Amino acid sequence: MRLFHKKRQKRPVLPVLLLLCMIFSGCALPPSFRPAAGSTAEGTDSPAEVWTSVPALTPSPSPTPTPQPTEEPFQEYDITLMALGDNLMHMGIVNTGKGKDGNYDYTFLFENITEYIDRADIRVINQETIFGGNSLGFSGFPYFNSPTEVGDAIAKAGFNVVLHATNHAADQGLAGIENCAAFWAGYPDILMTGICGEEPADRIPLLTVGDVTFAVLNYTYGPNMGTLPSSLRGHLNMLCAYDEKTGAIDFTSLNPQVLEDIQEAEQLADIVLVFPHWGTEYQSSPSSYQIRFANAMAEAGADVIIGTHPHVPQPVEWITAENGHRTLCYYSLGNYVSTQKQAECMLEEMAWVTFHVAEDGITVEEEKSGALPLVCHYKSGPVRLVGVYPLDEYTEEQAANHGIWSYGGVPLHLADLQSHAKEILGERMLTPADILSP
Repeated sequence: MRLFHKKRQKRPVLPVLLLLCMIFSGCALPPSFRPAAGSTAEGTDSPAEVWTSVPALTPSPSPTPTPQPTEEPFQEYDITLMALGDNLMHMGIVNTGKGKDGNYDYTFLFENITEYIDRADIRVINQETIFGGNSLGFSGFPYFNSPTEVGDAIAKAGFNVVLHATNHAADQGLAGIENCAAFWAGYPDILMTGICGEEPADRIPLLTVGDVTFAVLNYTYGPNMGTLPSSLRGHLNMLCAYDEKTGAIDFTSLNPQVLEDIQEAEQLADIVLVFPHWGTEYQSSPSSYQIRFANAMAEAGADVIIGTHPHVPQPVEWITAENGHRTLCYYSLGNYVSTQKQAECMLEEMAWVTFHVAEDGITVEEEKSGALPLVCHYKSGPVRLVGVYPLDEYTEEQAANHGIWSYGGVPLHLADLQSHAKEILGERMLTPADILSP
């Protein structure tokens, strides 16, 4: 991790005026107080009279030295980041939030991880599905439209960064993107990035915590189309290159704009965070293009890369670019919530990064950074979300009653989840105690 050097603010030192004319006994008197040499004229005071007419002088007390102000020592501190994967609102989850009165409430989505959210300074979620407008009605795969009440729950839970550059961002067309951006404009304290509505967005979104500035960059490989329509250009941040004339997307080439953004962000921010929506679905190993893109972004100056989209967790590793720059890369967090039918999709990661801020710069605390395994649990008949749990708190009894058994026709075993998490994360796997302990 690169270091940055901050100029510390120093207290101004007030000038001190010293009295230079302190008179002590025995000091030479000014000439006006001395008799003229050889003066004996009648009527002229004698030298003795002149001398005795001067009041006796006593020494003035020495002034108390003014203490010189000292610069306060720099107080080192930590900044923590947590990030969740795809908030994938299948209709079973949408219906879970519908009350008997017909209103929607999704605060249950995060009730089991409140402690972790509260512990983090930067709280990120990848909102996979678009808030295209409630008036359009709600829909699931393949063209999602999710209730804005999901966004309300995200805000209430305390997230301050929402990512929207996903392959489902354009499921409701440009109007859906504009409606979604307008919704988030009602939450000015939340940094929403990845899409842009009618109002132009900052190309390099910045978030400041303490006296550290983070750039937050978010891109998707594409909008579930082989060609990027001209209407979406400038409204969806593209990870992959595309032909400016035809819009044809080259899924094997990195958009040059991404590297330009990272280089510019490095000048504007202390830490550059990149959130790419990429990879091959249901593959627990990163694809060749993920690896190639990650190395290019590391070379450009990305400090942390946190990926989404494959629906399953992938490894966390340090990348050392050819220029020596080191980048912490989470290739895929997997989902946060979903009702998918693959057992491996129920295992997911919560990214946790601890930045240590010292006088001489910022570093990643490696022993306090990694991924906390989570399990998404739903029931069937009908399909409804139950909740998300840290793997360490999940039980074999819960696994035996998971809805994926009847809904997906596949078994789920706690031991399999544990071994899979260990295989993927290795030494980067965190426990609840690693995060929640004082």
